[in-house]
Amino acid sequence: MLSQIRPAIVATLFFTLLLGVGYPLVVTGIGRLAFPVQAGGSLIRDAKGQVIGSALLGQNFAQAKYFHPRPSAAGSDGYDASASSGSNLGPLNPDLTARVAKDAAGLAREGRAAIPADALTTSGSGLDPDISPANARRQAARVAQARGLAVDAVERVIVANTAGPGLGVFGQPRLNVLKANLALDAASAGAHPESR
Repeated sequence: MLSQIRPAIVATLFFTLLLGVGYPLVVTGIGRLAFPVQAGGSLIRDAKGQVIGSALLGQNFAQAKYFHPRPSAAGSDGYDASASSGSNLGPLNPDLTARVAKDAAGLAREGRAAIPADALTTSGSGLDPDISPANARRQAARVAQARGLAVDAVERVIVANTAGPGLGVFGQPRLNVLKANLALDAASAGAHPESR
């Protein structure tokens, strides 16, 4: 019996060390060497080197001088990275209908063009860091007025910060809200987003 148990224990320990320790360390090392920014969380730092966010996680910007992100269902107040999730509300759920109607009414009061879908819908994670260029353009007049900038200056920020589809074919053009808001701050020498 010992002759059968011993090889099983040795094999278990070997494969645990190989696949549970060795392989993750090698893959992590390769990732840190080949893609240091991405492997480190795509962190964005201010001029002092302080981390102010990640390019991969949405944040709530509520002030009129900033582009607003998509709605979030992550956590009780939204944008909670420890509670990443969608709302799980179906299209016929009255709570979802009420939330979308309330948000649409608020956006309609701004008196601007058609409301893009991503201005009303949450992402699957609730932490999507990007909005569509159409959503950003819809907000351009509000942002320009709040910052005392010309709408053309805000439009230039939108164009400069719009990324195309991945590899040219996957997905849609998108604008990272945190990066665009930092560009707005630079364009108007305004306050840092931490004061939002």
